[in-house]
Amino acid sequence: MKLIIVTGMSGAGKSKAVDYLEDAGYYCLDNLPVKLLLSVVSWMKQNKDFPQKVAVTLDIRSTDISDGFFSALESVKNAGVPAKVLFLECEDAVLIKRYKESRRLHPLMNLENRTDISTALVEERKALSSVRESADYIIDTSVLSTAMLREKIVDLLESDTDEGMLLHFISFGYKYGIPAEADLVFDVRCLPNPFYVDELKTKTGLDKQVRSYVFSTEEAEGLYNRISEMLKFAVPLYEKEGKAQLVVAFGCTGGQHRSTAFAYRMKKEFEAQRENVKLSCRDMSINREEVKNR
Repeated sequence: MKLIIVTGMSGAGKSKAVDYLEDAGYYCLDNLPVKLLLSVVSWMKQNKDFPQKVAVTLDIRSTDISDGFFSALESVKNAGVPAKVLFLECEDAVLIKRYKESRRLHPLMNLENRTDISTALVEERKALSSVRESADYIIDTSVLSTAMLREKIVDLLESDTDEGMLLHFISFGYKYGIPAEADLVFDVRCLPNPFYVDELKTKTGLDKQVRSYVFSTEEAEGLYNRISEMLKFAVPLYEKEGKAQLVVAFGCTGGQHRSTAFAYRMKKEFEAQRENVKLSCRDMSINREEVKNR
């Protein structure tokens, strides 16, 4: 039996994520009380008529989530059920906009508690902070369309194999914010920017010409080699600690040239040494559109 616990911020897309898991063959339960998790999962495990892939939503609607989540999770694992935690993250401004558009109340806003949406989000983040820190997977939905979220879920399911920890390299632009799911972040804005070279402006770090420019200096090679050596030392430690996914993010100004060159080269180096390595260029489409409109 495999169990995925879907949790995270209200309005971040948990319902959509559960829909996609259901499409992938998971039996899905929404808003299960934390105290019932072990009983329900144990019964389903013993009942072979039920699918042995299960997804459960546990979130702030379960009032005891901050107190009972970890004991429930430990009990499930001790019962022999492999469990992974998926946390959906989102920026407050985006969540507020979504609630205004849907005209629904946040779970912490009710007739008895007349708090405002901003205060409710602060309280929710505080209650879920320890759950977020222990999550196996974090997906930031702030800039994701429903199609992109589906793709993220599919990637997550494909990476959940026996090939070891997923090592995920991401390139991003600081002008669009640091990825919420990043475990390690490296800033490569200290290097010359290919954006100001006419023949490279509309290309990306996925193009050989851009990578040749980015790594043409001794400083760039030195920075890359030092980061590479640090990761070679740290990655096995994260894996030994039991982490399911390690997200390593490289950032430059717009996320098109320098950060992508570093993430691409690092991905190529590590996939020659281990299984389960992937690359994402978070802000690539945004930057291409900006360049086209200049």
